[in-house]
Amino acid sequence: MLNLNDITVRLGGRTIIDGASAMLPPRGRIGLIGRNGAGKTTLIKVITGALEADGGSIDMPRGSRLGYIAQEAPGGEATPFETVLAADTERAALMIEAEASHDPHRLAEVHERLIAIEAHSAPARAARILVGLGFDEEAQHRSLESFSGGWRMRVALASLLFSAPDLLLLDEPSNHLDLEAVLWLEDFLKSYPATILLVSHERDFLNNVVDHILHLSGGKLTLYPGGYDAFERQRAERQAQIASARAKQQVERERLQDYVARNSARASTAKQAQSRAKALARMQPIAEMIDDPSLSFDFPGPDELRPPLITLDQAAVGYGDVPVLSRLNLRIDPEDRIALLGRNGNGKTTLARLLAGQLAPMAGKITASAKMRVGYFTQYQVEELDRSETPLQHMTQLMKGATPAAVRGQLGRFGFSGPKATTEVGRLSGGERARLALALITREAPHLLILDEPTNHLDVDAREALIQALNDYSGAVVIVSHDRHMLEMTADRLVLVDQGQAKDFDGSIEDYIAFVLAKDPVSASGGGNGKAGINKKEQRRAAAEARERDKGLRNRAKQVEAELERLTASLSKVDLAMFDPATASAELAKLTMTDLMKRRAEVQQAIAAAELAWVEASEALEGAAV
Repeated sequence: MLNLNDITVRLGGRTIIDGASAMLPPRGRIGLIGRNGAGKTTLIKVITGALEADGGSIDMPRGSRLGYIAQEAPGGEATPFETVLAADTERAALMIEAEASHDPHRLAEVHERLIAIEAHSAPARAARILVGLGFDEEAQHRSLESFSGGWRMRVALASLLFSAPDLLLLDEPSNHLDLEAVLWLEDFLKSYPATILLVSHERDFLNNVVDHILHLSGGKLTLYPGGYDAFERQRAERQAQIASARAKQQVERERLQDYVARNSARASTAKQAQSRAKALARMQPIAEMIDDPSLSFDFPGPDELRPPLITLDQAAVGYGDVPVLSRLNLRIDPEDRIALLGRNGNGKTTLARLLAGQLAPMAGKITASAKMRVGYFTQYQVEELDRSETPLQHMTQLMKGATPAAVRGQLGRFGFSGPKATTEVGRLSGGERARLALALITREAPHLLILDEPTNHLDVDAREALIQALNDYSGAVVIVSHDRHMLEMTADRLVLVDQGQAKDFDGSIEDYIAFVLAKDPVSASGGGNGKAGINKKEQRRAAAEARERDKGLRNRAKQVEAELERLTASLSKVDLAMFDPATASAELAKLTMTDLMKRRAEVQQAIAAAELAWVEASEALEGAAV
């Protein structure tokens, strides 16, 4: 159980978190979401103790172990395998003591404890976690210094998972992972035996892993039962309620204003008018739930070119004299929507750089339209933006000879209008910097957009806006992403980069996921049965039997979830009645403020009981699946 009590955090004179409270269920898997800049990472730092809150308190069970990935990637001469093993500090200390101690009584205690914590199985568990995150046998025993920063962050994640803390804190854990590793991580987290609080902006990841959503907005926290889709439904209902309440309040406000205006000057009605004026002054405006109005993606449409845009004929590409990909035969036409699939390190980025003209073919032939313009987005472009300059300065430097109106027009397509255009990049959020990088690479209306992990800094709403913009864009798109929802909504052609080649994958994203899971022998528990080629017919039959066996448990979990949604809606109605009696239902309108507060406490108590029942039902279902 983790309780956040009236947490307030101020940074640079600005209030980031304002009296936020939440009671997280024991052994819950909670997704912490919110817009970029809402304060999610700040809240995580407060929980870990890295940042001291200006007010409030955090309650955790005594002796709870908390786990969080540091910002710095591990380095040095140690191997990934050694680093992960060392993360279990108790085991490491006991192993050293077992070698050094000569006291037979103490040695007996040490070995007894080593048996209790299953120290003998630790090497196998460490190796299985590393395999799940993409490290083969050879890679596990290379020096950390030989890996890129992204791969070393995977080692940090593996170390955290291996240490198995009582409260597991994860801040965008999938950012450095490919789709295959994300699928493994999902499976691992679904069976994690303790509490998880994770920050993520991936809709599918949240739907598949978490059982609660903790929404941080306007400095406040609200806990919703269910995954991201359930949260969206509940938020939409609340937005509709608030919109209705605002409309009713506005009608009442206008009625009172009209009465006061017509009757203030007349002696016979002046007293009533004065009373109405006081009521009008006491009427507090209902805050509108506003998403960031500046959020915008609008890719300029290119002029038409005859197909094909690019043709690869038996091409090879690599670095130095070593080809990474060979025998490439690929054609890209205008309006193509292509997703490049495959594990990190298989050559997706290498192929993207070949298509973008940053690498020349080592063999074979590449033919591209002479008039074709390419916009190529990578994370490096986001990181290399000059933090001391403004979006207007960046765009002006690149659009040489363009009018100030044209420069500001391109910035406006991506939400940088007014003061945002002249705000230093260092003061922009990660999502805003990603938007700026996209604005810069599309300034010339490219015929082909190549996007390599464009969503890493974007929140869920920004990703949806990007999806909409890509679907409206009239040029061709090649995208590399581990966000399944993004790929499902934008790509109509899949290319698998694997074993030194790139070939069309015949199927959907769901088919690809099934393909990955069928060939991957590593399970979430790390066991795996070694039967990578299990007959699909047998898999379907076993899955059908499991579904039938667990039907009762699933129905119970759904009933409790439905009850939670009903209670949450009831709580919203009580809150609105307390806030603005004019919007209350007939039943609630009859109650006094004291009665409403009592009703609210009763509903909150019922929600707590329902949440506990939901956790128990979910655990029973998980237990049946083991």
